Amino acid sequence: MIGRLRGTLAEKQPPHLIIDVNGVGYELEVPMTTLYRLPKVGEPVTVHTHLVVREDAHLLYGFAEKRERELFRELIRLNGVGPKLALALMSGLEVDELVRCVQAQDASVLVRVPGVGKKTAERLLVELKDRFKAWETSPAMFTLVSDGPLPVASESSAEADAVSALVSLGYKPQEASKAIAAIKDKAGLSSEELIRRSLKGMITK
Repeated sequence: MIGRLRGTLAEKQPPHLIIDVNGVGYELEVPMTTLYRLPKVGEPVTVHTHLVVREDAHLLYGFAEKRERELFRELIRLNGVGPKLALALMSGLEVDELVRCVQAQDASVLVRVPGVGKKTAERLLVELKDRFKAWETSPAMFTLVSDGPLPVASESSAEADAVSALVSLGYKPQEASKAIAAIKDKAGLSSEELIRRSLKGMITK
C-alpha cells in the first residue's frame, strides 16, 4: 500500500496529477478540495494516498490531509459508492460540510452531486450517520501548501480545463459549460478558482 508521496508536482490537469518522486512519476486523481491547496507545478508537494487495485488497473488517489483520506475510505466502504462518486462528493463539499450535512440528515445538498439521486442520498445519510458519530466538525481552516497566488493560465485554457474537470466528476458537458459561463468576472481566474466557484454554485447554492 502506498500511503504517502513526497516529491515535485510535475503536472496538474484537474483532477489528475503527476508527482515526480526521485525520477518516478506517480499519476493520481484528487478531489477538487485537495486541488485548491496544491502548490504550483515544479514545487515540492506532499499528499496522503489511497491505492485501489482492480483487475485492469492500479489507481492512486491523493489527499491534502489524512482526514480527507479517511473520509474517502469511509465513503467507498458504502454499498454502491465507488471512488468516482466519492471524489464527486468530496469535490463539492469540504469534510466538515459533508459531516454537518449527514448530521443534519439534509439530502437536498447531496442530490445536487452528479450520480446521486434522492434515494441514493437518503441511503447515504442513513449509512453515514453512525459512522460520523465520532467525527467532530471544526472550522474550515486549512494551511495552504503554497502561500503564493495560483498560477493563471490563459482564459480559454483555464475555462477548458475547468469544464473538463467538471465533466470528469460526472457533470454533463452542457452543465459544466453553463456553470463556468455563469461565473461573473472570470477573466484572469485560474482553472482551480473557476472549478471552486462553479461547484459552489451548483452544489451549495
